[in-house]
Amino acid sequence: MKALIDIHRILKMLPHRYPILLVDRVLEIEKGRRILALKNVSINEPVFNGHFPHRPVFPGVMILEAMAQAATLLALESTGTELDENSVVYFAGIDGARFKRPVEPGDQLRLEVVLDRAKAGIYKFHGRAWVGEEVAAEAQLMCTMRQLPAA
Repeated sequence: MKALIDIHRILKMLPHRYPILLVDRVLEIEKGRRILALKNVSINEPVFNGHFPHRPVFPGVMILEAMAQAATLLALESTGTELDENSVVYFAGIDGARFKRPVEPGDQLRLEVVLDRAKAGIYKFHGRAWVGEEVAAEAQLMCTMRQLPAA
């Protein structure tokens, strides 16, 4: 089953905000299986002030975070879960991260994340970030949903 999730719905689903919200749109989603999302990389992003001023490159850790946010959207849609102020999704692990090409301002990252396994609140995914027809990065991601203690 395919659907489209726009930025307005993403803002309702994820707690992230500028400058760390890294998913602009979801093009495809198959609940319990895979998601295809977009991240538009703009020179206006604050990370480019220091990485690197003479040759801007989008940091690999930000690409991994974008994949994790797409994975979170997939997990939430697949389970019918909504995050609130007492719940959060954390990275639990990253394995096999590989960076194949630099991502520069003006690039559009296509984030393809496949759910490999979900058990006891732990989710394992395989993610790839594409620029055009080239893989820019890939990694195995592990995330967990947790309830925060009451304040």
